[in-house]
Amino acid sequence: MIFFNLDPDLLWVFGFMLTLLVIASVIALVLRKLARTESGQRTMANVMARIGTWWVLCAIFALCLALGGGAVVVLFALLSLLALREFITLMPTDPADHRTLLLTFFVITPLQYYLISIAWYGLFSILIPVYAFLVIPSRNAIAGETRHFLERTSMVQWGLMVCTYCLSYAPALLVLNIPGYVGHNIKLLFYFLMVVELSDVFQYVWGKLLGRHPIAPLVSPNKTWEGFLGGIASATAVGTALNWLTPFNRWQALGMCIVITLMGFAGGLTMSAIKRDRGVKDYGTLMIGHGGVLDRIDSVCFSAPVFFHLTRYFFSP
Repeated sequence: MIFFNLDPDLLWVFGFMLTLLVIASVIALVLRKLARTESGQRTMANVMARIGTWWVLCAIFALCLALGGGAVVVLFALLSLLALREFITLMPTDPADHRTLLLTFFVITPLQYYLISIAWYGLFSILIPVYAFLVIPSRNAIAGETRHFLERTSMVQWGLMVCTYCLSYAPALLVLNIPGYVGHNIKLLFYFLMVVELSDVFQYVWGKLLGRHPIAPLVSPNKTWEGFLGGIASATAVGTALNWLTPFNRWQALGMCIVITLMGFAGGLTMSAIKRDRGVKDYGTLMIGHGGVLDRIDSVCFSAPVFFHLTRYFFSP
């Protein structure tokens, strides 16, 4: 089972974030009232919607802190189910796939998070890339529909890998056995999510302020080199300064932040490419100002497995 201690360090940082949200909310409200152009009004409305979503996310995280590690695992399991639903909705499926999808949603995904809750690393690390990889095509073959068999099967497997397997490595940070850090793993999860999400925010801000040169204009024209470099540098600076929340020293935190922010950017760009291929702007509309759940966690999905394995390899016996 997962246990952790709520210490003053975590509460102080969480309180600091809430203070920043209050300040950001007031500034955004004032700027929206002062905006004179239609484009300025739209920009500030988007910013206020994003801030509103951050208030919701902080409230959910605070509830998880109060309820314990089990609640954190359940929260990420629900996020996986919602993200997987958004992903599958955009993909062409056949009635013959329905039982495979039921297996994916109601057996494989819950089982993955159950294994994390009991800290069975040996099985949760291979359940989806090995066993689900074998079960899903077998179940589709039994259904008997061969039209676009490879494409349909691959889409389900890829969605399961990204939305469930990769994302599940975030709450899996709670089960790492790090000498001198036992009972404090929730701080590591909080730190990881904060750095990755701040990177997204800083990239958006720097892109709006200085963005001139798109990185991949046909995939995501709003992602610019200026936003990318400014966002990575800013989030890395914050993460390095907050290394005292983690088992890392300053240089280790610097390296970790660079890796996870780069992976987060890769995740956002990759998932944008899929949206362009499907001809949609967002994966959903559940999160006001951010599109769907998968739009919000795409960077986390790509960075979580890398952060987990680096931490486990270098800091866990």
